[in-house]
Amino acid sequence: MQLRKGRKRKKTAADGWPVFSLTRLLLPASFWPLSRYNGGVLFRIRQFEKADFDTLWRIDQACFDPQLAYSRPEMAFYMRRPGSFTLVAEADGGEVPGTGILGFIVTETRRKNGHIITIDVVAEARRAGVGSALLGAAEDQLLRAGAVAVALETPVNNAAAIRFYKQKGYFVEKTVAGYYSGQMDALVMTKELARSPVG
Repeated sequence: MQLRKGRKRKKTAADGWPVFSLTRLLLPASFWPLSRYNGGVLFRIRQFEKADFDTLWRIDQACFDPQLAYSRPEMAFYMRRPGSFTLVAEADGGEVPGTGILGFIVTETRRKNGHIITIDVVAEARRAGVGSALLGAAEDQLLRAGAVAVALETPVNNAAAIRFYKQKGYFVEKTVAGYYSGQMDALVMTKELARSPVG
C-alpha cells in the first residue's frame, strides 16, 4: 500500500471532528503526541453511521481470534446499549482500499464511569496513531458526558495492548479469571479522566 505524504490540516470536518495526519497530528490539547510513522495518510474521527456496521464487524473479526471476536448480534447489542457510542477513524480521500475505515472504538457511559468495549484498528494502520486518536476522542466524549473514570478489559496475554493502555495512563486494577468464554483471563484496566481547568 502506498501512503502519500502527510500535510498539516486544521479542523475542517463538517461534523466537528478534526482531520488527522499520521505524520503530524493536529489534535486538541487532550490528545497525546503520536507516531514516528514516516508515511502519511490523512484520517478523521467521526461518529458511527449505520452503513458502517458490516465493515466494523469484519474489522473486529480480523483483529481478534474467534474466541475474542464479537458475533454480529453481540456487536450490535453493545453498539445499541443505552449510553454507548461508536467512533470511526476514516481515511480522508479514500486512500485505503475498500471503505477507507481504519478503525473504530465502542464505548459506553454508566453513571460517572466510562467503559471501553472494544477498540479495533486494521493491521495496515497500526502503530500510526489511529488507536491513540480513537482512544483520545472517546475519552473526551466520555468527559463531556460526565464520566470521571474509564475502564476496559484486555486479555492477560495481549502484551501490546497492555503496553499501549499503560502508555495512555491506564493501570491494572484486577484480573478476572475466565472472562473470555470461560477460557482466558482478562485484566481490568482503569484510568481517571482529567478535566481541563476552567479559565
